[in-house]
Amino acid sequence: MRSNYFDTLSSSLKDYKRAIPFLLIDLDRLDKNISVLQRSLKQGAQFRLVVKSLPSPELIKYIMDYADTKHLMVFHQPFLSDLSRWCDSTVDILMGKPMPIRTASYYYETLDNKNGFDPSKQLQWLVDTTERMEEYIDLAKKIKHKIRVNLEIDIGLRRGGFADIPQLKSALTLLRNHPNELQLSGLMGYDPHVVKLPKWVMSKEKAFQKANETYKKYIAVLKDDFSDLWHENLCFNGAGSPTISMHQTANSVLNDISAGSCLVKPTNFDIPSLAAYDPACFIATPVLKKMEGTNIPGLEKFKSLLNRLDRKHRNSYFIYGGLWMADYCYPPGLSGNKLFGSSTNQSMVNSTGEMDLNPGDFVFLRPKQSEFVLLQFGQMLAIREGKIQEEWTLLNQTI
Repeated sequence: MRSNYFDTLSSSLKDYKRAIPFLLIDLDRLDKNISVLQRSLKQGAQFRLVVKSLPSPELIKYIMDYADTKHLMVFHQPFLSDLSRWCDSTVDILMGKPMPIRTASYYYETLDNKNGFDPSKQLQWLVDTTERMEEYIDLAKKIKHKIRVNLEIDIGLRRGGFADIPQLKSALTLLRNHPNELQLSGLMGYDPHVVKLPKWVMSKEKAFQKANETYKKYIAVLKDDFSDLWHENLCFNGAGSPTISMHQTANSVLNDISAGSCLVKPTNFDIPSLAAYDPACFIATPVLKKMEGTNIPGLEKFKSLLNRLDRKHRNSYFIYGGLWMADYCYPPGLSGNKLFGSSTNQSMVNSTGEMDLNPGDFVFLRPKQSEFVLLQFGQMLAIREGKIQEEWTLLNQTI
């Protein structure tokens, strides 16, 4: 990436009220990525924003407004509870993984939905076994209202869910027999394996076709054998950032497509299917110390030798923080010193480039993933045209 991009960011950060490690969200790049995603969606399919990848209320609201979506996917009960407080009656939430029944019960016991969010109409709990469904039946009786359930189906990922037609029929029969407790909201089949399988195992095209055909069989069973449970508003969810573009085909059975990480594009998503997306999330942290040469504890007498063997050791720097799940991206050639070791407090870095750093300068990293790394910062800074616009908060992790 161009140096003037980071030079502009550095100038803004140097003028900011304090210098600590910051998480930056570039709104210009985010806007562009949302537009790319919208062009990649299958016609008629609904975009569902994955909250775990973007765990900030302000960021979620920004994307919902820009992308014109009211559909969210949530993976964490505290996030669900927090969202239930500020979501209104127009938002639909699908849980992205099955929740322990005690966690679901706790959600209802502590529910604060002051803005009109109604879980009986707007929340889909994901269930993966008939045993879990029976637990939700008991919970529905306890809370005295119907619970919407979405059935997780295994379309090739082999991470649980209803794995064959007999298992699906057992679940649908249980639903049919408990109309006062449970309502079927749809199916969810996740397919990241499609682009991750080695070519010698199966091509991504073949893996996608196989997963899609499996999904189609499950839908056919539901429509043909359980027509009393069928309705036109059923949610057939799937995809994820790596496979969005593959579902652009009319052959895809999905009407509800989830994605999140591609909108900020951490380095784990530097894959061919997401080449059109730009990195929109960075860590910026100040340099605290600059030292001539590189001095390693216990190896002090080899300092001159180290500096001669590798020019990157001519200077060493200590940054504020470190050991993030992230890759250095600017200045070019920057890397952590493996001999000195990593630290969450002060990390030593060296640079092979010609750029010289001084205390107060900023170095930049790209997170490897968004869902974990973003939560390590107390806030994030929204950036537009290289200038700090706002401080954004994180979702409550303790509710």
